[in-house]
Amino acid sequence: MKFIIKKIYILSLLLILFQPHTFARDSEVLHTGENISNYLSGLISLKNHDYNESYKYLKKIQLLKKHHSRYNIEYLSTLVVLEKFDKAFAFSESVSNEEKFFFEGDLLLGLNFFKNKDYKNAEKYFQKLNKIYRYNLFDDFIGNVLIAWNKALLGKKEQSFNILEKIPKPYRHLKKTQKGFLKCYFDMDDTEIFFKKIIENKDYNFSRYNFFLANYLVSQNKEKEALKIIKNAIKKNRSNLLIEETENFLKEGKGEKIKSFFNCKNPNDSLAEFFYVIANLYASEKDYRSSNFYLKISQFLNNKFLPNKALLAENYYYQGKYKLSKNIYEELKLIGPVYSWYSSKSISAILLDQKGKKYSKKRLEKDFKSISNPSFDHYYEMANFYKDNKYYKKSIIYYSLALEKINSKHFLVPKILDRRGTSHERLGDWENAEKDLLESLRIKPNDAHVMNYLAYSWIDKGINLDKGLEMLIKANSIRKDDGYIIDSLGWAYYAKKDYVKAEKYLQRAVELLPRDPIINDHYGDNLWMLNKTIQARYIWESVLKLDKIEQKLKDQVNKKLIFGITNKL
Repeated sequence: MKFIIKKIYILSLLLILFQPHTFARDSEVLHTGENISNYLSGLISLKNHDYNESYKYLKKIQLLKKHHSRYNIEYLSTLVVLEKFDKAFAFSESVSNEEKFFFEGDLLLGLNFFKNKDYKNAEKYFQKLNKIYRYNLFDDFIGNVLIAWNKALLGKKEQSFNILEKIPKPYRHLKKTQKGFLKCYFDMDDTEIFFKKIIENKDYNFSRYNFFLANYLVSQNKEKEALKIIKNAIKKNRSNLLIEETENFLKEGKGEKIKSFFNCKNPNDSLAEFFYVIANLYASEKDYRSSNFYLKISQFLNNKFLPNKALLAENYYYQGKYKLSKNIYEELKLIGPVYSWYSSKSISAILLDQKGKKYSKKRLEKDFKSISNPSFDHYYEMANFYKDNKYYKKSIIYYSLALEKINSKHFLVPKILDRRGTSHERLGDWENAEKDLLESLRIKPNDAHVMNYLAYSWIDKGINLDKGLEMLIKANSIRKDDGYIIDSLGWAYYAKKDYVKAEKYLQRAVELLPRDPIINDHYGDNLWMLNKTIQARYIWESVLKLDKIEQKLKDQVNKKLIFGITNKL
């Protein structure tokens, strides 16, 4: 930590002290200890994602805006994330008078003019965005999307579509969706067909855009067709919260709720979606600061689309801002039952990090009891929570309830049986564990993970050695270079006393998973049986230095270091 602070301190000094256009009189003002301290504290606060603290320090040194472009970016980003948009616009305007190009500032000023229907001034700033080459990611991209919408608002329909076509090929997916929104805005006859082609595209995951097609259909009083689209989308992808909640709205006749989130007749809403996607791209790269910046811009343009705040809650969670994340999840509960349960699980995960599994369990159980008619999903997810936190008895109860609710042909049935079986195994109930694992394989015979777990358990118990070996050979052919399966296969040969073959697989397993203590221990045991005692002891000694080694294994390895592999073990 001291090294990081020192590095930031030196960097801040260099950035301030070596600005090429700093005159002597300005230099005396800029380089005071107080200014350097404020700048350093602001940078450290930003690194810790503490935007309020960052704002407190950076606002004191706004004189830097004439000399230090990096300061301008950091301060403006802080203002946006804190939703101090009036201050952000004023600051951007003051910097715009000093700097020829300021991407973030020009973007904000252009959007502000756009939102206030001053399209002439808006386009002036949007045109500037295409001339800023330090942002290679956005060359001719953001600027052209914004200019296209600006032309649309000026009634220049053909021009707006022509400008969209200028967007570079890497952004063709976003170009398609914005083209769809433009068609919707202009009431073009092929809007519905165009959106159907988007969601049917297999080159990119457009599942989210089922919502926008449904939204359009609802606006055309085609609720039944919208429901059909959403049901079909859920069959393909059950993990999309927005789509699942939309199904609930349509089933309950709450079409107005769907329309309240988004209106393609409002260009602000379409641009909000555009910036939401950019925020998602940054989040996928774990650049949560940039993601939050674009998310706040998205909300500035359309604060009605509450489901989009789920991404902000996730970002705050990964930034360690648990209170902010939890507050957003509480807000998301108001959307509907799907987001409510998702938020409950997310809050439970936060409590797990903050206070431990006891508090996490208590909160999730309380929220679960408030569900009037739990589905198999609810039971399955509760069971997973219990299993992941080693409440194996409870997990078995909820996996069983999930199996009672689920359609017997559902793709999750073998997975539920697998997870219930491994819970039985952890409790020492091998009879029921084996029964569930075999049934899981009967339904899904080529599941390498289940084959590995069952076969390894047989071998560890000294039963069904031939059958287990055969199963592991098959699993290894299905999943190449899986370190755990290769270890199990080597251990099967070890159990059959074929130490030469075992060495080949166990050595490979160690290469693939060098930090796994059990796999290294297996390799050490096999080396000992090959009379390679020096190498074996070397491996066992290295096992004791590995992370997350359980005490039971540690005791066994210490004994082997003294006695080797003998009957005394």
